[in-house]
Amino acid sequence: MTTSPARPQRADARRNVESILDAATATLARDPDASINEIAKAAGVGRVTLYGHFENRGVLVAAVVARAMQDSEASLRDVDLSGDPAAALVRLIEATWQVTLRYGALVVAAEKSLPAADLAAAHDQPRARVERLLEHGRDAGRFRSDLPVSWLVTTMHTVTHAAATSVYAGELPADQGAGAIAATMLGLLTPPGQVVPGLDELRTVR
Repeated sequence: MTTSPARPQRADARRNVESILDAATATLARDPDASINEIAKAAGVGRVTLYGHFENRGVLVAAVVARAMQDSEASLRDVDLSGDPAAALVRLIEATWQVTLRYGALVVAAEKSLPAADLAAAHDQPRARVERLLEHGRDAGRFRSDLPVSWLVTTMHTVTHAAATSVYAGELPADQGAGAIAATMLGLLTPPGQVVPGLDELRTVR
């Protein structure tokens, strides 16, 4: 009786891809400039095998980012965004920061390796969530309405990435990242003439 080699080859290929993605995620989270050689070594495969699945480093980074964004979306979709919009914003920022810390310097690797359009497309779902929250906050009078929502979302995205870069560079303690982002965004979003709410106050509000 003979057996077809196709099925085990496909299973091996899937295992190789997962091993490479896992190794690339862990390696790039520590060092955003990690080379293909370092990633292949961490995955326990040769360069030829790695290149058989990912034609270049940029394609591999894009695949890692896509998988990380899927995992992040699964973590963030259950964040409670009801009630006071400012308090909801703080909850969302704190949850987002925990996800950001999980992937470490991968944020830096993505910004270095991916075209701006691809990086923006990877953030479509998170952007849509923030847009809805900001619109709700504007309707409730909690957030300013004199600046475009798209600009405010871009600012929040940029501030979050800047915090991740600062942590990697040793400029900002990781446990202060969420607070720095939230304080920055509340200062921007609070309508002119209103008092910027404190984070401790908002953490007790629903």
